[in-house]
Parts: sequence; structure tokens; C-alpha cells
Amino acid sequence: MRIGIFGGTFDPPHLGHLILASEAKDQLGLEKVLWLLTPYPPHKRQVKITSLNHRLSMVNLAIGGNPDFIISRLDIDRPPPHYAVDTMSFLRNQSPSDEYFYLMGLDSLNELPTWHTPAHFVDLCDQIGVMLRFGEDVDLPVLEPMIPGLSSKVRFLNTPTIDISGTDIRQRAKQGRSFRYFLSEDVYRYVLKYHLYQA
Repeated sequence: MRIGIFGGTFDPPHLGHLILASEAKDQLGLEKVLWLLTPYPPHKRQVKITSLNHRLSMVNLAIGGNPDFIISRLDIDRPPPHYAVDTMSFLRNQSPSDEYFYLMGLDSLNELPTWHTPAHFVDLCDQIGVMLRFGEDVDLPVLEPMIPGLSSKVRFLNTPTIDISGTDIRQRAKQGRSFRYFLSEDVYRYVLKYHLYQA
């Protein structure tokens, strides 16, 4: 089975996430996309993050009704730190016959040399689907000497330019500005119901 791994804090899960996951599924020929909710990302230790229960509920609402999108509790049910290399190693051991396509943004690709054992992480991925964002660029020949074999694994995805971010949504909510159409209706109503991002 060809499986996409879509990790993140999803704080909140927005329409950009849904469109990008859907495009990755189509363009990479994936059969399933695992939404890997990261409870305590190592690179965001100093950042205030919404409670895990709220984020898990919002992801459930966001992907509800799509049988090809599945929440993975892998990082939720194991103790931190939650490094991508450990996640991929667990998945490989659990089901070695599957093909794994790790999905990330161009910003993450540029930061890959700073990840925990990045070369081993790349070895564990069959391919890495990279979603481009407007105004960002990458130089694979520069990254290749730092992570040998990276270039052969990367697949750039031709996705719509979607300038939506969780940071912007949180700021809009805090400032009382409109953010309704950045989220699915169910997630939007959830944010309002629990007064998220307003403090």
C-alpha cells in the first residue's frame, strides 16, 4: 500500500492542510494519508500550543467523511520526544511491505539538515512529497552533500498556492478578525464553541 505521512501540530487544521493532503494523494498515487498529529513537537518547545484533545477533535472534524484520510495515534501514544525518524522507523517495522511518502512543506525541506539524524530519516522514506509555497525556494544541490540521496527521494508537488497558516488564523481570532473561510465549517464552529485562540 502507498501511504502518505502528513505530520503536524494542526493548530488548527485548516483548508490549506486539506487541499495539500488531497493533492498529494492524487499526484503521488497514494491509497491513504495518515494525519500524524504531533503532541509536543521538539522544534516548538517555546511555543504555546493548544491542548492535544482540542487539536485531535478538530482534525477528526476536518477529515470526517473522507475514508482516505486517517488519524494516526502513533506519536500521541508514545512518549516524547517525537522525532520523524523514530516515527518512520516504527512504521517500517510495523508494516515493511508498505511504501511511505513523507509529506512536508518547502520550509521543512530547507530545514531538514537540522532534523534529528536526517540521513537515516531520508533512508526510511520511499519518497518525500514537497509542497511548494509562494516566495520560497530550495537548492537541492546544496542540501545533497549534507544528506546524500535526498535529491532522488524528493518529489515536488504542483499544488495551488494557498497562503493560509495556523499562525495567521490564531492571530486573526485573537484580534477579532474574520477567519471563517480559512477552516471547514465544523472546525470553525468548534473554535468558536470553545473560544480557542482568543486569549
